[in-house]
Amino acid sequence: MPIKNTMEEFVQQNIDAVLRMYPDCCSCEKCKEDIMALALNHLPPKYVSTHKGDLFARIATMDPVDKAFIIQEIAKAIQIVHKMPRH
Repeated sequence: MPIKNTMEEFVQQNIDAVLRMYPDCCSCEKCKEDIMALALNHLPPKYVSTHKGDLFARIATMDPVDKAFIIQEIAKAIQIVHKMPRH
């Protein structure tokens, strides 16, 4: 398994749900990429190199506090991109 940052996956899995809470914000691919990049820059990376490590990282994000932190950072990024879209 190649090394990957599982936080990217977590953000990607939650971005659409959080964007639905902001109906005025653009959800084009460019804006979504900008939102993801901003959110990931404020979240701690979770690098894994094995399937076992990936499983542990997934279990850790099931914690309501961790999930809330991820959603909070996505929401902050959405507000920034909404004010200054680059598309």
